[in-house]
Amino acid sequence: MAFESLTERLQGVFKNIRGKKKLSEKDVQEVTKEIRLALLEADVALPVVKTFIKRVRERAVGHEIIDTLDPTQQIVKIVNEELTEILGSETAELEKSPKIPTIIMMVGLQGAGKTTFAGKLANKLIKEEKARPMMIAADIYRPAAIDQLKTLGSQINVPVFDMGTDHSAVEIVTHGLAQAKENHNDYVIIDTAGRLQIDEALMQELRDVKALAKPNEILLVVDSMIGQEAANVADEFNKQLDITGIVLTKIDGDTRGGAALSIREITGKPIKFTGTGEKITDIETFHPDRMSSRILGMGDLLTLIEKASQEYDEKRSMELAEKMRENTFDFNDFIEQLDQVQNMGPMEDLLKMIPGMANNPALKNFKVDEKAVARKRAIVSSMTPEERENPDLLTPSRRRRIAAGSGNSFVDVNKFIKDFNQAKQMMQGVMSGDMEKMMKKMGINPNNLPKNMPNGMDMSSLEGMMGENGMPDLSALGGDMDLSQMMGGGLKGKVGSFAMKQVMKRQANKMKKAKKKRGKK
Repeated sequence: MAFESLTERLQGVFKNIRGKKKLSEKDVQEVTKEIRLALLEADVALPVVKTFIKRVRERAVGHEIIDTLDPTQQIVKIVNEELTEILGSETAELEKSPKIPTIIMMVGLQGAGKTTFAGKLANKLIKEEKARPMMIAADIYRPAAIDQLKTLGSQINVPVFDMGTDHSAVEIVTHGLAQAKENHNDYVIIDTAGRLQIDEALMQELRDVKALAKPNEILLVVDSMIGQEAANVADEFNKQLDITGIVLTKIDGDTRGGAALSIREITGKPIKFTGTGEKITDIETFHPDRMSSRILGMGDLLTLIEKASQEYDEKRSMELAEKMRENTFDFNDFIEQLDQVQNMGPMEDLLKMIPGMANNPALKNFKVDEKAVARKRAIVSSMTPEERENPDLLTPSRRRRIAAGSGNSFVDVNKFIKDFNQAKQMMQGVMSGDMEKMMKKMGINPNNLPKNMPNGMDMSSLEGMMGENGMPDLSALGGDMDLSQMMGGGLKGKVGSFAMKQVMKRQANKMKKAKKKRGKK
């Protein structure tokens, strides 16, 4: 996951000042020294690190602690605001032409993911704006790139204009733009040739295409895995082409995050999108404030909500919420929700977007076993339609048949059905707002729980987040966003309940050990 190493280092730094009533100048020097080392280890460019540390020190030295904040919160607040500033302060939207089409030119080094990202961007425009984009295959040096763009186009039903490799890029773009205007396409995405290194011949070709197409956007696609070298590449392209924005690909594979923190400060150009995986849907608009929160382990609930809203139909979500409340949730619903949650991305990354969960011990080494998920699918697939709709029909003989048909053991099938039934009971407690009832079903005595739960969560705050009809919302946090659709649509069943159950189980075990220890004394 992006920034994982940096997040862990920064959390360690903040832990060292926890409990202090005020920060001295010496404390600030020590903290910023550790932050400096953390940033350098994350492969952030040295000039950027120096600028960042200078800003933090200037704000933190002699800073009076706000009444409602302890020193740790104060320094986190300063670091958060300065990280957001370095990342670009505000979300940069696509520049659109007043007349169609809006022309977007993709540039970058070979292997950065330009062609794939062109398809992702086209798909995003279709989903979010109901746009009618067209893609132009202008990479005349790599026939595979043309074939790849055509394949992507066919997957998302987007036309791809190409003239093979026997014509110049300028000629191809000329004819492609003419066809786009004739077909009234509102976006044109030009996929240009990449190189293993920046050379003058490539740059001249790109300058020629730019002069002809007059693009509204020149998006530089950069592989975030190359670290601070990404900033040098971006700086060179910017000098040659005056790019309008940057796309960071493979950000899910970069645990350090140095590219994102360096590139904006060095080039002065905004990061507009990130590529977060290999699927056509793995694209995110870049929000500096949200990314800063992720880096500091504070979660990213807004992005989680957006991901959920893209996957869940509101009417269907409410129907499933009602089924959970009435305890009529069946195996068909389970598979439907499993598919929807998996479409949102890796489960471990989704959980870390929940505020307070990024550094929770329960999630430290949490990984979803894809084989285990496949086995559960096989179990459900081996059931008859009647059995999926009515789990009460699953007698021992039927379970043996299902085990044989799915390639699982009888014990595995029994455990899956037991877990499913327990999850239903727990969800019924959550949806009804009866937190204590839910905990008792999990074998936890609410009276034994401390007032303050892990990460500052207590039972009163949990109950305070239950809105009308037992549906959670953010009003308790001072917001006005209703989480009913997201939670009712499956995140609570697959994400929230799992995370909560893990936290509570660990807390209960911790309390048992503490009680046993006191008894020995």
